[in-house]
Parts: sequence; C-alpha cells; structure tokens
Amino acid sequence: MLGEEALAYGQLFQVKVAEDRMTAHLSIKPVEEAESVSEQSLEALLAAAGVRHGVLRDVLGQIAANPKAYFYSENVVAEGTPATPGVNGYVKVLFEDQGQSRRPAEREDGSVDYREMKQLANVKAGQLIATRVPPLPGTPGTTVTGETVVPKEGKEASFKVGKNVVVNPDKTAMYAAMDGLVTWTEKEKLNVFPVFEVNGDVDYHTGNIDFVGTVVIRGNVLTGFRVRASGDIRVTGGVEGADLESDGSIEISGGIIGSNKGHVKAGVDVKCSFVQEGHVTAGQDVLVSQSIMHSNIRAGRSIRCEGAKGLIVGGLLQAGDLVVARTIGNSMSTVTSIEVGLKPELRQELADLRQHVRQASDNLDKTEKALVLLDQLAAAGQLSADRLAMRIKLNSTRRQVTEELKTAKEHILDIERTLEDTDLAKVNALHTVFGGTKIVIGRYTRFVKDSAKRVTFRYAEGEIAMTPLI
Repeated sequence: MLGEEALAYGQLFQVKVAEDRMTAHLSIKPVEEAESVSEQSLEALLAAAGVRHGVLRDVLGQIAANPKAYFYSENVVAEGTPATPGVNGYVKVLFEDQGQSRRPAEREDGSVDYREMKQLANVKAGQLIATRVPPLPGTPGTTVTGETVVPKEGKEASFKVGKNVVVNPDKTAMYAAMDGLVTWTEKEKLNVFPVFEVNGDVDYHTGNIDFVGTVVIRGNVLTGFRVRASGDIRVTGGVEGADLESDGSIEISGGIIGSNKGHVKAGVDVKCSFVQEGHVTAGQDVLVSQSIMHSNIRAGRSIRCEGAKGLIVGGLLQAGDLVVARTIGNSMSTVTSIEVGLKPELRQELADLRQHVRQASDNLDKTEKALVLLDQLAAAGQLSADRLAMRIKLNSTRRQVTEELKTAKEHILDIERTLEDTDLAKVNALHTVFGGTKIVIGRYTRFVKDSAKRVTFRYAEGEIAMTPLI
C-alpha cells in the first residue's frame, strides 16, 4: 500500500496508540469508501503507525470481512505483553509452631482439638530456626511499539530479629542463641525464650508469675493472680478472674470465666474455647471455639467464634477488620454490641480526645470570662498586684489550653479520616443474627430489629448494608 492508496486509507482509518503503549486502537470513518479494505492493508497501516508487536490478526481479519460493523467504536487491534512482576522474598520459619498462622485442629463435629496447642516449638542452642528465601526476578514485557517493559522486581525480605537469636554474616539464616521456645511477638519478631513450667494451678502455692520468657501452666489460673510473660503463655486448664499479659500469644485450652474481674491481654493472639464475663485484648486475633458471653473483647484485626456453637451474646466486641460467629445475639434480644472498622485502641483514644476537648473548652471559656473582668479592671486602673499576677497567669493558661485544643482537634480529625476507610470491615453471622444486636462500622451504626440468617454487614453508600452471606 503505497502513495495515493496509502494516503486514502490513512484518511479513512486512524490508528491510535495508548499513552502506556500497551494497546493500539483502530477507528474507521463511517463512509462507503471504508467498506472495502484488506487485512494486509490494515497490517500496513499499523506498521506505518509504529505498531510492531501484539497485532491481533484475527481481529484485523474480522474488520476486513465486515468493516461496517466496526464503524462507531475504537477497536483494539494490538495488545502489548505486560511485564510479570518479580516475587517478593520471604522468611521461611523451620519449626512447627507458626505463631499467629496456627489454628487448632477442628473435628468433624465442629469442636476443636486443643491438644495441638501443647506441642511447643522447643529448640537447642545453635539450631537453625529460619532461612531467608531470595526474591524471584520478573519477566520483561513488550509494548505494541516494540519497546521493552521493565518488570517490577521482587523485594528482599529481612529478618525481624527478636531476643536470643543470631543471624549469619550473609544474613540468610537465623539461629537460636540458647535452648528455649521459638516465639512470635508483636511486629512479627522471632525470639527464643526460656520456658517456665508450672505443673499445676497458679494459686497461693505458686504466687504471681513474672517471667522473661514463655510460661506453660499445666493447670488453672485462679481469681486474683497475675501471670506476666515476655513470650507466650500456654494454659492447659482454664482462667478465672486473673490477669494474664503476654508480649506474644496466649493459648488457653479451657475457657475464661472472668466474673468481670481480671484481664487477658496478648501482643499477638488469644485462643481459647469460651469467654464468660471476661475482658480480653489481642494485638491481632481473638479465636474462640465455642462462645463469647457478656464479655468485653478487643482485637486489632479480628474476632472469630466459629465452632459448633459459635455464639456471641451480650457485651461489647471491637475489632479492626472482622467479627464472625455462627450466632450473634439471642431470641431474648439481649443487647450485643459489635464494632469494626477501627482499631479498638484508636476508638478509645478518640473517645478520650473528645472528652479532653470538652473539658479544655470549658476551662478555656472560664479563663476567657475571668480575663474579660480583669481587663475591665485594668482599663479602670483598679488592677492590684495580686490581680495583675493572676492576669499574667491566666493569659499563659489561655495560650497553653488553646494550643492543646488545636493539637487534640487535629488528632481527632486524623482518627476520623481512618473511620471513613471501612471498605474491608465486616461482621458475618454464619447462621443467625438476632434483634437487639448493634452493629458499628467506622462512624456508622445499625440496630438489628428482626432476626436474619446467613448475612454479612458491610458499609456501602453511606449506610451499613445487610446482605446474604455467600
């Protein structure tokens, strides 16, 4: 196609290459002259426009067979080959207990086998506990105009080194520096902690425990006692109204009967069979196999109660992303409050900041009124030395409180912006949600009036929508 013929076709057929040069489009002038064109002529047009790669010859054949069908559209006639990104490197942990990724084994009847939780990841000094797997390279792509598309390369992983572990000189392997238990702590650090075992209950015989390692209790923790551990806490029995605090995870084979006393708090996960009138806080997940009743539960990521019973009723549950249970509430419409879409500590901080702003505003108002009176006395020449000192002090207080109010209000705005980011937050009822349940997602609230089966609650278009659970 040369000379006048090429010029004629160029007026009837226009080739447009996308800005990223990964596609080319052909538009056809809707006139009778354009109804007769060969596939070879279209290929020549593309070549003249610089299109050298990814030509869709099947499409060109269809256009040549019936150009009229393609008159009023921009038709993709060439597609580049996208680059395949590299795969990020990762740290491969070489022990059985994979920390927060482990879940107790579930039996066929839906109950949970917690025997697995007693299998501790003990290691010896010098034992390899983790290796660093390098990233895989990406595959280059090609634009329709023939240029190479450089792939995004995978990122190198790095060890998150905790206590009592060492890394080899080329930073490819991590080893235990002592005999002990491999333990995850917050920020996904790997540690090796010594293990302290209690062969029985934590009671007046043992007293309170504060240990720089992992604590294993082969019994119960009784009301009024405290257990503090830098590593994990494993309890093969149950926990009463006691205080348990761990930088790692807390696993309780039995349940928690708190009687509104004590607090179970973990930097990573809390796992148990049931919670009754308890206070539980986890940096990531709270995993309960049977029931959560009349309790206050806070989790940075999720609260899951998915066993055979899987019941949540009463109390307040707060999670950053997800709350899921088989049954939420009961037929007596017991008030059950569930809040997602904001990390619980931020929700509490927001409430504290709002209270602080109210108090500071009241104090500022009183200060302003006092200063007005003192300014009037000063204008009349009736300001004594004591009142002058008070005036100076109040002016200083006004500046300080005004600055505090400004900072607090800015922080409130920052937290409120995160309340709008609720796309991933949800509450799932795998079987039934009953009336009397209060659902809060971000800044939005919905009261459930009538029971519903197999539903999920999400934020959508300015409200909390209840939709069938797929």
